[in-house]
Amino acid sequence: MISRAKARELVDGKRFQQFIIVVIVLNALTLGLETSHAVVGQIGGLLHAADRIALAIFVMELGLRLYAYGWRFFRDPWNVFDLIIVGIALVPATGEFSVLRALRVLRVLRLVSMVPSMRRVVNGLLAAVPGMASIATLLVLVIYVAAVMATKLFGVEDPENFGSLGKTLFTLFQTMTGEAWPEIARGVMKDHPYAWIFFVVYILVVSFAVLNLFIAVIVNGMEKEVTDDLRRDEAQHAAEQAASDKVLLEEIRALRREVAELRGSNDRRDPDPV
Repeated sequence: MISRAKARELVDGKRFQQFIIVVIVLNALTLGLETSHAVVGQIGGLLHAADRIALAIFVMELGLRLYAYGWRFFRDPWNVFDLIIVGIALVPATGEFSVLRALRVLRVLRLVSMVPSMRRVVNGLLAAVPGMASIATLLVLVIYVAAVMATKLFGVEDPENFGSLGKTLFTLFQTMTGEAWPEIARGVMKDHPYAWIFFVVYILVVSFAVLNLFIAVIVNGMEKEVTDDLRRDEAQHAAEQAASDKVLLEEIRALRREVAELRGSNDRRDPDPV
């Protein structure tokens, strides 16, 4: 039976990971082809077999990882993520669980855990969540205040867009995305000529200020993640270099001892002449 060390070396090997990435991509193409009724009618059996084979490979890979790392397998969030994704695919997709067939495509998300650059992006987004939560709260407050004002100002003249707080919130969200807001503004300006001031100020505050803060926080989180990765790589390289230097130093010391012993033996064999 293969040892844990060999299993760990296998699953962490570059070729094995590249093989899993290829299987993920091919499985994604298979799931995409299954959405075409014409293709399913011709090679539906082949697609189903390919899907089963890919799932079997994923299960074997997770089994190897679990055997190689033991309980440490669950310390890595990405391993848990992969386990959940593959576990969903193993649930029988019949009867009341038939809706889970659509969730099989989630297996494509395993690319995130397999590709280091994608992992860094996700880790950067997660690191930016606290800052994004504060900005999201600020955005909600700004939209709510603007919605109350717009409902009181324009509700009577334009009940379709500003007739209630709910309608106004949806209209302002649409305005924030830049979708058809000039038409909405011109419709209100027929009765309120200076309504453009409200819309211009709202768009400047929400779209150009608050939303750009989201981008700044996300970029900062990703930059921090890249910096942390570089520091970890440097620390690992320094540790490996220190270990290599230690081994080299021990070899030099051992060589010196051997040379000293050889000199001592030669001195004993060839005493100085009287």
